[in-house]
Order: sequence, then C-alpha cells, then structure tokens
Amino acid sequence: MEKIYTRPKSMNPRATGYCPGCLHGVATRLICELMDEFDIQENTTSVLPIGCSSMGVFHFDTDIVISLHGRAPAVATGIKRCSPDRFVYTYQGDGDLAAIGLSEIIHAANRGENITAVFVNNSIYGMTGGQMAPTTLVGQKATTAQDGRKPEREGYPMKMCEILSQLEAPVFIARCGLDTPAHINEAKKALRKGFQNQLDKKGFSFIELMSNCPTNWGMSAEKTIQWMQENTLKTFPLGVFKEKSSGDMSR
Repeated sequence: MEKIYTRPKSMNPRATGYCPGCLHGVATRLICELMDEFDIQENTTSVLPIGCSSMGVFHFDTDIVISLHGRAPAVATGIKRCSPDRFVYTYQGDGDLAAIGLSEIIHAANRGENITAVFVNNSIYGMTGGQMAPTTLVGQKATTAQDGRKPEREGYPMKMCEILSQLEAPVFIARCGLDTPAHINEAKKALRKGFQNQLDKKGFSFIELMSNCPTNWGMSAEKTIQWMQENTLKTFPLGVFKEKSSGDMSR
C-alpha cells in the first residue's frame, strides 16, 4: 500500500518535544511540509527564540540559529542581508514576539525585510510556567494574573496582525487557526504565500497561527480546542489583514 501521510524530509525523525496536545506540532509540520514542497531545506535558516518555539531545534532539519529572547527578527535580518539568497524565517511565540521582542518585530516589518515571520499565539507564556502574556485574553487566568486579566490593571490583549497591518512596508499579514482541519488547510495556504513572497523577493510577510496550551491552561487537549473556538478566536478573528498586489510592491 502506498504511504500517503509520511514524515516530511525537512523534519528530524524523533519524538515530539512539545507537550501532548500542543498545536505547535501542527505548525512545525506545516513549515516542514512547505520546505519540502518548495525544495528549500538545504537553503533554509530557521531562526528560533527563547520559549516553546525553541523546541524547533529538535524538529527542523535545517541550519538553525537560536537568538536571544525576542531578537529573532533582528537576527533573521542580519542573516538575510548577509546571504540574500537564503530562505530565512522566524518561528516565535507570543511571550517572545509581542513582549520583549515587540520592538524587533515592528521595526523589521516597518523596514520591509525580506523574511517570513511565523507567530504562534497561545495566549500565555508556555515554557516558563504560565505567566500572563501580551495576548492573554481578558478574564483568562495565568500565574501572574490568578484572578484573570483585568483591562484596568494589565490592559487589553495585543493584536499583532492589526498593529502590523498599519505599517506601509509589509506585503502580507494573516491570522489563521490550527483548531480544525479546514483552518489548518487555510494556515498552510497563508504560510505558502509568506514563503513565496520571500522567494519572489517581495518583502516582509507575517503569519499568525492561533494555538493552545493544554499544560498551562490546565485543560485536556480536547477542551482547549473548544475553549479556543468559544473564546480565543472571538478575540483574535481569523483572516488576511494586509496583502499587497504586485503593483503595490515597494521592492
């Protein structure tokens, strides 16, 4: 019988490093599938920060650089400018990208760097113990907000697609879900667009992938999917927030 669903060759053959039920595994596989489809594995540099995203060091079979916390866009910028023919992407979480790395991602986007930024948003600090992140929902509990996030105390969840879409330079900004097969298919289409934009030298692309965190949400994997659909995706609506046509490209 012919095998249909197999491990991408761009993915290392080992057990997952992510917690059971975590959708980081889905995001990682989508990236590896696309590297295979574009045949760019040998020419790719994966830039990973500190956090659950750094687990990608076990899974992405590419050249890899681990950056300081939040600095992945700056590191990716340096690599891409020194080696413009390489495919360079960042793979970051919300505690990394939207907190300590906020300045880095905004300025990389504002410069229109020809890189692809993949942003996995699970609304909490995952690796370090479940602290409140910039994307934690109003009322959502965390170790540093045990009675739930309150706008008057911690402000509102930061919506990175909406923020970055106000900048002139980015060519593609989209938010996708990983909660259903249909949403996963849409996520892969968005990632493919972000990959193709870089290969075509069009500029900066940003793809946000809405994920879960069974461990720090304190729920079963199945329950987190339901919670995402009833709460997270209402705060963070899915869709394309910016897409420049070929006539709009600045480079």
